[in-house]
Amino acid sequence: MTKTSLKEIVDAVESVANEKSIDKEIIFEALEAALASTTRKRLGEETDARVYINRKNGDYEVFQRWKVFADDSRELEFPQRELRLEDALDVSADAEAGGYVEVPLPAETFGRIDAQTAKQVIVQKVREAERAQVVEAYQDRLLTLVSGIVKRVDRNGVYVDLGSNAEGFVPREHLIPREPIRTQDRLKAILREIRSEPRGPQLFLSRTAPEFLIELFKLEVPEVGQGLIQILSAARDPGVRAKIAVKSLDPRIDPVGACVGMRGSRVQAVSNEIAGERVDIIPFEDNAAQFVINAMQPAEVTSIVVDEDQHSMDIAVAEEKLSQAIGRGGQNIRLASELTGWKLNIMSEQQAEEKSEAETTTLRDTFMKALDVDADVATILVQEGFSTIEEIAYVPTKELLAIEEFNDDIVRELRNRARDVLLTQAIATEESGDGAPAADLLAVEGMDDALAKALAARGICTRDELAEQSIEDLQDLSLDDDRAGKLIMAARAHWFTDGLAST
Repeated sequence: MTKTSLKEIVDAVESVANEKSIDKEIIFEALEAALASTTRKRLGEETDARVYINRKNGDYEVFQRWKVFADDSRELEFPQRELRLEDALDVSADAEAGGYVEVPLPAETFGRIDAQTAKQVIVQKVREAERAQVVEAYQDRLLTLVSGIVKRVDRNGVYVDLGSNAEGFVPREHLIPREPIRTQDRLKAILREIRSEPRGPQLFLSRTAPEFLIELFKLEVPEVGQGLIQILSAARDPGVRAKIAVKSLDPRIDPVGACVGMRGSRVQAVSNEIAGERVDIIPFEDNAAQFVINAMQPAEVTSIVVDEDQHSMDIAVAEEKLSQAIGRGGQNIRLASELTGWKLNIMSEQQAEEKSEAETTTLRDTFMKALDVDADVATILVQEGFSTIEEIAYVPTKELLAIEEFNDDIVRELRNRARDVLLTQAIATEESGDGAPAADLLAVEGMDDALAKALAARGICTRDELAEQSIEDLQDLSLDDDRAGKLIMAARAHWFTDGLAST
């Protein structure tokens, strides 16, 4: 490669950089590195070299260089490309440890192979730049709908031409089962992931993700696209069945009717795009139980029990409707659970009744034993919704007095017994080393041992836990509002002193 031919490559770099909107400096630096590599091969692999190309006229210079180490350094391993500082100063008066010194070499004539290498470098850098541009162009389009022409189908998945040198890949596991896809088909999918990799696909698509279903409804239902109707969640058994939860932000719009469309035209258009997948459109409700009842459609729920602590619900349906509620292979109950975010336990009315009776019996026996009351009193507590000793001990007195069968004496006695039980439990816990008041709680101004133990029995074991309480939270501990307020403020005092210290 003569200087003239190198000028031709420089011209090619200029042309490619302008055409592809690539920083030409990136290509020049790669060319210099490639030509320096060929020079090192001529001089010997242990020798280091640098090539500089003039960006305007294509002239180039070749240098041999050495890395400079301090005189007392023990890191020198390659004498042909490393020098101690005292020796480097003989080459260049400006030498510094950690830098390089170099001497020019006679201009070489790069051959045909070198020219081929240079061209390969240009092609590689153009490809890398184009891939970077694709990543940049799609970076803000994650989880949005994309469309393209199928280029290739193989056992790994489907390759889709998205235009502008962008190619998407739908892995086999993200294709709808048994869906016929051929080359030249137009295909829609959701942009699931972007990976900036030097080789292979970068844009990973999905046709099975719930977000894909939501995006299709945005496309087919103008009210969804305009934000008048929200699709809050979706659950899918790809290619078979799906459920979406919809909510209208305009009281004049029926969200279910809008998504179904006249004679089912809108939902049918979506279904056709996802291989005939049947879509149930479920009206969203703020009431979690009612939302679950809606999500169980077409099965009719006869009763439902909510367990907030476990974030689960027991759902009862008629015996003859049990198989419909469960669905084939558990499909209906699984989709309803995914849609609502609740763990759902399906059972027949008889099973629900038996479970309820068993739980009621267990709770009644617990109250009878712990509070030393008869079955009638324990049954009343269970029927009124009490489920723990803590509730009986600390619920506002007026709630217990509202029970028709209870008077002041009964309520007072029940609360005292419940608190005695909790105190006994707290002492037992303290003796075992768990649930005892922490040292910082005992150190709070105005605190005493008895009060600290009572707080620990309620799970308030540290100063910060006390600081997070309100006066109302402490009313059932025989504290007046003034003392409760002072204790809470004393527990919070370190918040303010720590904040001042940090400033």
